[in-house]
Amino acid sequence: MKRVAVYCGSSLGASEAYKIGAIQLGKELAKRNITLVYGGSSIGLMGAVADTVLNEGGHAIGVIPKILEEREISHKGLTELITVDTMHERKAKMAELVDGFVVMPGGTGTLEEFFEVFTWGQIGLHKKPCGLLNINHYYDPLIRLFEHMIEQKFLQEKFGSMAIIEEDPAALLDKFLHYEAPSIKAFE
Repeated sequence: MKRVAVYCGSSLGASEAYKIGAIQLGKELAKRNITLVYGGSSIGLMGAVADTVLNEGGHAIGVIPKILEEREISHKGLTELITVDTMHERKAKMAELVDGFVVMPGGTGTLEEFFEVFTWGQIGLHKKPCGLLNINHYYDPLIRLFEHMIEQKFLQEKFGSMAIIEEDPAALLDKFLHYEAPSIKAFE
């Protein structure tokens, strides 16, 4: 595991716990010599995780579309900042660069990024782990929705288990090391 994408909010959220979680994740990535690949912003949780990785001597690569470069205040101190034309290019580039995906608290954009890479894994476009860092129980409602989708037979149980859920960054990354993608066959 050399590079991990982190999807998270460009704001800090309502609880200090979210920023603390971003800092913990940043420290853990740097400690393990795992390069952060993220949306390239200097603000919110995005900035907190990147600043921590860099302050701890790690590497951080930002991927930002031109339309958001000024709006999200691109981070000027990154190891590398890649500017792309569209959001689609941003997501494709991030997925290409990494060995796994961590989703921290965030809004609709964060969820959209998570669901895209999760779906890509479900249909076999990649075999990379997808983890929800459930800081302050932020993703509990989403976890209940996954359970509901499984109960209602819209999500196979083996695919529901693709979402690795942890409250602790170290535990999440440990599970990434042992992740095995489910077999992809015709609908069962």
